[in-house]
Amino acid sequence: MKAVVVAEFGGPEVLKYMTVDMPSVNANQILIRVESTGVNFADIKSRYGNYHNAGKPPFIPGLDAAGMIEEVGSEVQHLKIGQRVIAFPKAGSYAEYIVADANLAFALPDTIDLETAAACPIVSFTSYKLLADVARIEPGETVLIHSAAGGVGTTAIQLAKILGAGLVIGTVGSEGKTSVVREAGADHVICYKKDDFVKEVNELTNGQGADIILDSISGSIAEKSLNCLAMYGRLVHFGDASGDVGQFKTKDLHSSCRSVLGFSLGTTRNKRPWLLRDTADRVLGYLAEGRLKMKIGKQFSLEEAAEAHQWVESRQSIGKVLLNVKK
Repeated sequence: MKAVVVAEFGGPEVLKYMTVDMPSVNANQILIRVESTGVNFADIKSRYGNYHNAGKPPFIPGLDAAGMIEEVGSEVQHLKIGQRVIAFPKAGSYAEYIVADANLAFALPDTIDLETAAACPIVSFTSYKLLADVARIEPGETVLIHSAAGGVGTTAIQLAKILGAGLVIGTVGSEGKTSVVREAGADHVICYKKDDFVKEVNELTNGQGADIILDSISGSIAEKSLNCLAMYGRLVHFGDASGDVGQFKTKDLHSSCRSVLGFSLGTTRNKRPWLLRDTADRVLGYLAEGRLKMKIGKQFSLEEAAEAHQWVESRQSIGKVLLNVKK
């Protein structure tokens, strides 16, 4: 089969489109013929060797995919050959065929097309877990979402509204991304490279600050976020796109009853995969009902993986970037 392989750590040029052996399944796994796979920022970090779950080259990158079940292991009861699924594979998703543990594959409702499905797993599962389970959003709360024009950002905006947020504010790094965030449903958009997002958020909330802040940037953005986090507020950290480390002081938390929380979907998939079953039911239900829509920014063919990485790495991308497998 054809696949994209990280031949060595480095830039997009280390991605090689080549023939590799077909994977095989064990008793509790399924084989999936891939239709599309998402490009996630974690794929770029793993290509450089900076992702916590990255293997050593050569390896196939990619965290999620949508496609059709071609084979099921002898112990798999709830999935069948011919079903359309989304899945988190065992060994990368930039390939024509992937293997996934059956407990990390989820059947798709008939009303969800495979393109939409391919765009959803990482960003929608992450967004739902951040808001519903980690931050424990309450009706009427104010939510601030950094990097709001990306895949997680545009999805989290919608889910915050679905889950009852009263006010949703998004931040972006360039004014050109503002319209995308508004289209996703944000009430206000702030360009943090142009305006002081702390001042803007505090003014928008009459000095109260945001109840929930979703931060995938870290560094100074994370530090500044505490200055617009409400009493009893939750700052949820789930990435470090800036490459910098944020510093927090204990005095910033205890008397204000505020929390700094961490979440990794990768860790959850590896350590507590059963926690994703309810998440899948909720997210796929919202998609099937049309309440949640995936923002797909750009699509490439599988052999164009290097170009796709360049696009995401340029910080110009909006929404979700997909790699489509030609049949």
